[in-house]
Amino acid sequence: MIVSSPNVRPDLNRFGPIGLVVVQSTSLCNLDCSYCYLPDRQKKRVFDLDLLPLLMQRILESPYAGPEFSLVWHAGEPLTLPTSWYDEATAILYRSLDQFNAQGLDFTQHVQTNATLINDAWCDCFRRNRIVVGISVDGPEDIHDAHRRFRNGRGSHAMAMKGIEALHRNDVPFHCISVVTADAMEQPERMYRFFRDNGISEVGFNVEEQEGINTSSSMQGSEMEGKYRDFLRAFWRLSEQDGYPVVLREFEQVISLIQGNERMTQNELNRPFSILSVDWEGNFSTFDPELLSVASDRYGSFNLGNLKDLSLVESTYTDQFRRLMADMSSGVETCHKSCEYFGLCGGGNGSNKFWEHGTLASSETNACRFGTQIPVQVLLERFEEGPPLTALTPN
Repeated sequence: MIVSSPNVRPDLNRFGPIGLVVVQSTSLCNLDCSYCYLPDRQKKRVFDLDLLPLLMQRILESPYAGPEFSLVWHAGEPLTLPTSWYDEATAILYRSLDQFNAQGLDFTQHVQTNATLINDAWCDCFRRNRIVVGISVDGPEDIHDAHRRFRNGRGSHAMAMKGIEALHRNDVPFHCISVVTADAMEQPERMYRFFRDNGISEVGFNVEEQEGINTSSSMQGSEMEGKYRDFLRAFWRLSEQDGYPVVLREFEQVISLIQGNERMTQNELNRPFSILSVDWEGNFSTFDPELLSVASDRYGSFNLGNLKDLSLVESTYTDQFRRLMADMSSGVETCHKSCEYFGLCGGGNGSNKFWEHGTLASSETNACRFGTQIPVQVLLERFEEGPPLTALTPN
């Protein structure tokens, strides 16, 4: 519902710029991972490419458009669609940039995939469309296959490794996201050597989270926090000994802030219209992409509207946005007042606050202890020991 005059301009000091656009090209996933938060991943629903020009229009006409943004195909398995779909999508995206005289905008297209469907044809598609590739793999076969399985119960590791081999064979660079579960934590050396030996040089650890339909996590409690601290210490030492062939996202982010003597006052997950997320129907939300199309008793849907009906600015005049914004801001302010890690975090992740506490107007979460506090503790310990502490980028 529109509740105020459209003549009121949004506060651009608090909103945007849009740096990341997450689009659900399809809801379908060929895997049935035990920790996945998506409820309808068995259904094949496809984003209508006729909506893509409208999406670009909504972004580029808005005051939230900045000098650069990345569009990521995610939230399902994007590669269950044919390569021709992405050829057409890419053509539409660049036509739209031309139409809005935005050729100078720094635009990058990404895909996040489980890698099981990657072959030479997909590598050709990534190259010709300049698509940056992110893969999801959880480590050695037994650790990976404990959670990342096909619907028939068969593990997906062997197929994912074939996809990784295809990327290497075709010289397509990629980075990796790995979900860390209790099993993985017990084996830091095996985890490290898996990434190193398979030429995976950039890794981000996502600790198994309580979110969406995944209502519990194996990574809870002070004992697990201690084990994860030991895991990160061991992983860092191994990479350091080898000359940093594997760079961890968590460490890289914190080191850059510490070395640059910089601190955060907010982050893209709690700043409105830093991120725009769009589902297969054209419904959109901001803040954390994992809140897209989620329904709740407290907030109703986290969606702000549909691209066909509302501009991005118009969506900020709704009761729904104001309620979400008020609670998100309250939660960030609570973090600011109470947490010594705030400057290295910027107020946390709204989806984790919601899933763990039932409200955005809350502070510390299990996810923030694992995702921010423990990596910071491990790094500060290492800083205190003195050199060597070398480059952030992989060899």
